[in-house]
Amino acid sequence: MSERTPPTLRDAVPGDADAITALYAAEVAGGVNTYELVAPDAAEMARRIAAVQAAGYPWLVAERDGRLAGYAYASSFRARAAYRSTVEDSVYVAADMQGMGLGTRLLAALIAACEARGFRQMVAVIGDQANLASRRLHARAGFHPIGTFPGIAWKHGRWLDTVFMQRPLGAGTAGSPDHD
Repeated sequence: MSERTPPTLRDAVPGDADAITALYAAEVAGGVNTYELVAPDAAEMARRIAAVQAAGYPWLVAERDGRLAGYAYASSFRARAAYRSTVEDSVYVAADMQGMGLGTRLLAALIAACEARGFRQMVAVIGDQANLASRRLHARAGFHPIGTFPGIAWKHGRWLDTVFMQRPLGAGTAGSPDHD
């Protein structure tokens, strides 16, 4: 981190929707960390945040120097009940805040929050095999490559791969989950 004020990590609140929407919209428009093609408005983003939290998943934000610098959340990996112990993570950091360890801090806090909730596996679905920053972030956090779907998405005038990485949470696959 630089010598600026260290980031504060906290749970997202409804008032964060505008800043989260702006950060995400920039990624939708110019990046490949999401394969969404049209950015949601603030009302839709507020609905998404509320739905994630109401379902029992964490949505965290990082503030730095008085503004939202990034966010991370976990959500259901798949809808079928047998997957209920597995979450998918999403981590976004503002362009001018990247490379300062903020993504690492957000992902570590997200992993801890998911473990505290009893989840057993976390899956990263990484847009584009060339997204080395996200692949390295997840590898540093203990994720292992699971596989790549080549040319599965079309965005920005090109075919993009999708990389899956996975890491155990808490006891992982030892024993049965608490909800069985």
